[in-house]
Amino acid sequence: MKKLQGSLLLLLTTLLWGLAFVAQSTAAESIGPLTFNFTRCLLAAAFLFAVLLIRNSALRITKKRSPVLSRKRLLLGGVLCGITLFSGMYLQQAGIAAYPPDAASSGRAGFLTATYVIMIPVAERVSGKKFRLPVILAVIGCIFGMYLLCMSGGFEGIYLGDILELGCAVGFTSYILVVDRFTDLDGLSLSCVQFVVCGMICSAGMLIFEKPDSGALLQAWLPVVYAGIVSSGIGYTLQILGQKNAEPAVASVIMSLESVFAAVFGWIILGEGLSIREIIGCALVFASVIAAQLPDLIPRKKPLSSDNE
Repeated sequence: MKKLQGSLLLLLTTLLWGLAFVAQSTAAESIGPLTFNFTRCLLAAAFLFAVLLIRNSALRITKKRSPVLSRKRLLLGGVLCGITLFSGMYLQQAGIAAYPPDAASSGRAGFLTATYVIMIPVAERVSGKKFRLPVILAVIGCIFGMYLLCMSGGFEGIYLGDILELGCAVGFTSYILVVDRFTDLDGLSLSCVQFVVCGMICSAGMLIFEKPDSGALLQAWLPVVYAGIVSSGIGYTLQILGQKNAEPAVASVIMSLESVFAAVFGWIILGEGLSIREIIGCALVFASVIAAQLPDLIPRKKPLSSDNE
């Protein structure tokens, strides 16, 4: 039952994240990536802090115990999650901002971000786990799919945004692997700390490299609020809670559906289209994402016991 609940939480997370690509594409037209991410982290941290206060007050009223936390471990987890989250968030938003207007940025960014699901099993197998044939085939299929998706004009057809989105996938790979190390912590507290850390890094970069404009922020208030409260505050917290109970392989497959939701919402809301070649590339990337998980999704056969022993 807990595994099912974890899977449902992750499914809801991918839906929220898929719609966030539309918000990010819209906000990228008026504000810089560091300004956008600082604002969304600030909103997320404030939202989660308020939720923590309400929850702790409710626990005191009902005389229930609050989650026991190691402050050192919470700080360590929050800092590591915040740093890796910043790398993924910044490169993702910078990539979206770098796309030309006719590049179907929501769909492309969504699918390229989803390649972290390929990178996760590769990283795990490099660290000592057996590297199986389905994973090798998945990596080859993913590379070919990305070629069709990103290089419609050959090597001249690749966008700077595509490169940044692949870097974003590396960042989110690190983030998901770090989160997996701290699933014993309270999800709300860990999520709140990570957004404080991520927001601090964004604020430093924003003041150095960008010129925040209050008028531009007001113009993009709806995408910023959605990305801050719904996609970040709620979405990333649901991911941490979902990863506690869902099987790692199943979790990766479910989270890969973020790319599908991104393309669908980009088509419905922004009117973005993909060519036949790019659709085939998307399909190959998505199929590779699924194939990468097959070694973990298919249960191993137990060895037959010998009756002669």
